[in-house]
Amino acid sequence: MRALVQRVSEAAVRVDGEVLGHIGPGLMILVCAMAADTEAEADRLAARIARMRIFRDADGKMNLSVLDTGGAALVISQFTLAADTSRGNRPGFSAAAPPDRGEGLYEHFARALAAQGVPVAKGWFGADMKVALVNDGPVTIWIES
Repeated sequence: MRALVQRVSEAAVRVDGEVLGHIGPGLMILVCAMAADTEAEADRLAARIARMRIFRDADGKMNLSVLDTGGAALVISQFTLAADTSRGNRPGFSAAAPPDRGEGLYEHFARALAAQGVPVAKGWFGADMKVALVNDGPVTIWIES
């Protein structure tokens, strides 16, 4: 699985003008299931992200996790993280999991992150979503399982 993790002051996702998920301080996570991914990889990725120390401690150093700070996560499905831009001007997405498998792994990842103790808000798999966020730092980290 691939994830783009952003430390945020707040983030929200809307579909057709309706807010589906909103968080205050925490993580906005764009996640993509790749064709060969399994639930075990989703579990490992969720555990890594929950414990990733990218929040400031009292000394201003990135030394705390989202669990340490009591933050939440907004998890958004993002198949375009599988983009292959090696040829031509149009990205290819054949490395992404097919939609039915991708949706199952996305949902599994969100449940696994919640099981780690992180409050989770989600988008809607496959929908045309409008995502708004305030990146804190900015801190943006790419992770692959």
